[in-house]
Amino acid sequence: MRAVVQRVKESSVKIDGSIVGKINKGFNVLIGISKDDTIDDLKYIKDKIMNLRVFEDENNKMNLSIKDVNGELLIVSQFTLYGDCRKGRRPNFMNALSGDEAEKLYEEFLGMIRQENIVVETGVFGADMEVCIINDGPVTLLIDSKKTF
Repeated sequence: MRAVVQRVKESSVKIDGSIVGKINKGFNVLIGISKDDTIDDLKYIKDKIMNLRVFEDENNKMNLSIKDVNGELLIVSQFTLYGDCRKGRRPNFMNALSGDEAEKLYEEFLGMIRQENIVVETGVFGADMEVCIINDGPVTLLIDSKKTF
């Protein structure tokens, strides 16, 4: 599982011009699921997101987690995080999990995150979405449950 985590001042996702999810201070999280992912991968990503210390404390040091600052999450599925661009000009998406299996794991991940007592907004799995992000910092982090980067 892969996640692109962006610390944001606000973020929203629209479908057909209508906002379906919107947050204030927190994380915009793009989630990609691979064919090899298991519940352990979901737990790893969830724990990383919930415990990343990237919000400033009283000394302006990145030392606080999203829970510490009562932040919010906007989580959007994005299979293109598994686009392999090493050969040719068209990305290869063979490692991305697709369809019902990916949606099931995505929903499982959302359930895990919601147990953390934090505001969680989402896009719509598989939909064509417009994501608006006001990055704070900017702070953008890449997390991979297989630790390939």
